[in-house]
Parts: sequence; structure tokens; C-alpha cells
Amino acid sequence: MRLSWIKNVEFAGAYIADQRGYYREAGFSKVNLMAGGPSATPQDTDVATGKAFIGISAPDITGNAILNGAPIRIIGAQYQKNPFAIVSMADRPLTGPEDMIGKKIGVQATNESVWSSFLKANSIDPSSVEKVPVEFDPLPLTTGTVDGWFSFVTNEPNLLRVKGFEVTSFLLADHNYPLVSETYMVRTESIEKERDKIKAVLSADIRGWKDSLADPTLGAHLAATVYGKDLGLDEDEQVLESKDQNKLVLTDDTKANGLFTITDELVEENIRTLGIAGVAITAEELFDLSIIKEIYAAKPDLI
Repeated sequence: MRLSWIKNVEFAGAYIADQRGYYREAGFSKVNLMAGGPSATPQDTDVATGKAFIGISAPDITGNAILNGAPIRIIGAQYQKNPFAIVSMADRPLTGPEDMIGKKIGVQATNESVWSSFLKANSIDPSSVEKVPVEFDPLPLTTGTVDGWFSFVTNEPNLLRVKGFEVTSFLLADHNYPLVSETYMVRTESIEKERDKIKAVLSADIRGWKDSLADPTLGAHLAATVYGKDLGLDEDEQVLESKDQNKLVLTDDTKANGLFTITDELVEENIRTLGIAGVAITAEELFDLSIIKEIYAAKPDLI
């Protein structure tokens, strides 16, 4: 399984599924959780080339890969709401896209495409906002070097909170950027020939994520002490991240339909948003949600 980022609590469900034997019970002898990160090979490439059986990505990344010939499809989504957010200091809050006009916003190189799409979706002239190239340490926000910070709502805001800073944020998802995220993708050949294997992976992950939803400290402890032990993660901060990401995982729709499902309406919103970003792709080209539907049809108790 190719992860989309470093081994922090973002992949709590997989850690729990591994530690509690859910993968073994699903028929696997073991799982190799392959870390991502700024210097890693693109996750969609690893799946398209067969280096990984299944991977975690995002609709814009996978959509572009498909349009460039990658034989892959999205089969489900961990996050129903996109985690990207604009963070600001609580005493100088940015409450929506319009508040960014005339301000300095720190944006990482790896996130520039999402940033540009977000501005376009909200009809904001890029020249009206000063984009400041930054890395991932949000210190410049606390010193006033920038007014806002582009990040996952689960990450940098909580890094700052555990250091005593008061911050606020708004989600891109609440302002014309309703993309799902942490999406599972596999090769189309696997969908055709290895459906049971895909179902086994997803079923184990569903069990792991249900445990994480029930106790946000589980994945945080595993990230800090086992899977991301060499990253120097702060376990208290990872717990905060876990609680925040659970709000993105569990929604009214997933309560009703099951984790990782994506409603037809949300699929349409994703395709429309990708179109604004210049990713001209159809729902049929990007998604195949037949397997996740089959899982819950056969095992409704998993919901």
C-alpha cells in the first residue's frame, strides 16, 4: 500500500488494521506501508507501474495521471471533505477567500496547483494575493512574515496549538473546493481481475478506521511510537490531528452508506471542481465505486 505522505497519523486506520491483525484476517500474510513525502515517487506512478497494489492519493493528482495514460481508477475516499485549509493567527483571522486579498499567504511548492485552482474557483485574481513560497514549518505565520498559511487543517494548526499559539482556519471545502481526499486508487486491471483482493484490503481498512473513529488516540500512539517513530512526532499533537481528521472521515453520508463511499452528488461536485482546475475528466474515467458498494451490499454490518 503506497501512502500519500509521511507516516504520521494520517493513515491511522492502516496502522490499526496492521496491528490488530485485520489484514491477516482478510487473507494477507503482511502489509508493506510505503511512505510518501516531498521527495518520493508520485504515488499514482507506483500503483500504475505495479510497484504498489493499492495507493492513497487525491482526485486532482489521479485525474491528471489518468489523462496522461495511467490505467488507474479511484475506488473510494477516506476523507469526504478536502483537508486543505488557510490558517491564520486568531488575533488576525482570515475567515474566507476574500479576506486573503491584499494579504501574504505562505504556499508550499507541492501545493501550488491546488492553490491556483482554489483562487480560480473563487474568482480571485492571483495578482491580488501575494503568494509567498514556504516549506512546511509554519513559523513565518507566527512572526507575521505571512498573514495566512496553506496547509491541511489537521496538521500545521495543531502543531502551532501544542506550542501555545492560538490559530483559526477555514476549509477550502467550504468555499467552492469540494474535492474528496485520501482517495484509494488501483489499476483498472486489478478491478477486472482481483476484485476480491481489493475488497479484502478495503474491508480491513474499514475496520481499522472504525476503531480510529471510536478512539482517536490509537492511531496517534502507533504513528508516534511505531510507524513514524523516526519522524520525532509529538503524540499529543497527533491525537489532535486524529480528532480533526475523523471529522473529515465520518459525515452524515458515510454514517448512512459506510466509510469510503462517495455519493453521486459528491462525485458530480468533484468532476465540476476538477473542470475549473483544468482537469477535463469524466466521472467514468476517474471513479469506479462498484467495489465499495459490493462490500457493503455483502456485509451491511460494516456500516
